[in-house]
Amino acid sequence: MNEEASTSIQEDQNDVSNAPDLDHGVETLGDQGETSQDSQLEDVLKEESPGDSTDVPASDSSASSLDNEARLEQLEREHETLRSQYMRIAADFDNFRKRQSRDQDDLRLQLQCNTLSNILPVVDNFERARQQLNPEGEEAQALHKNYQGLYKQLVEVLKQLGVAPMRVVGQAFDPSLHEAVLREPSQEFLEDIVLEELQRGYHLNGRVLRHALVKVSMGPGPSESAQEKIMEDSKEIENANNSDSSNNAD
Repeated sequence: MNEEASTSIQEDQNDVSNAPDLDHGVETLGDQGETSQDSQLEDVLKEESPGDSTDVPASDSSASSLDNEARLEQLEREHETLRSQYMRIAADFDNFRKRQSRDQDDLRLQLQCNTLSNILPVVDNFERARQQLNPEGEEAQALHKNYQGLYKQLVEVLKQLGVAPMRVVGQAFDPSLHEAVLREPSQEFLEDIVLEELQRGYHLNGRVLRHALVKVSMGPGPSESAQEKIMEDSKEIENANNSDSSNNAD
């Protein structure tokens, strides 16, 4: 009986030794679980940072930066070109505005000069009539008084418009102001001095509205002794010519 018991115990030990290694199986399952967890963690990290999988290479980034700089330089050049064009257009417009204003002023002044030039002969007639009239009776004096009032009113209107008469007698002849009609010798005035005003000249705001018609001095004439000497010289020349002609005839 003891032999049977020992035999059964030995068989049980053999069964236990032939049984699978449970510790090794547990360790294998543990390693597989850790590997699966690591793979899942990597998947989560990849999902959370998708930009890492689409990073731009360094060469592409530098090329994009160069393109942006080139575009910026082009925009700056275009801006400078447009600014220069704007400045030129603004300067041209300012010059055009000034030229238009100056042309309008010149046109307005020209029209004013033409109108006043047509009125000046009326003023001349008033002055001639005033010099010739010599009222004696009461009726003539009253008429002359009314005439003087009308003439004064006309002169005041011209004065308000900027018209002023020239004072030329005794002044040096100036072609820009005077128009010489006559020239005569004078013992009183030097050469090119205005002797007499034949027609009054007028200014319009400093501009010549009408030139004055004047008589200009030629300076002092020759003295009597000089005239006698000139006559004697002319006679001697005439006698010499006569004698030369007679000798040639002989």
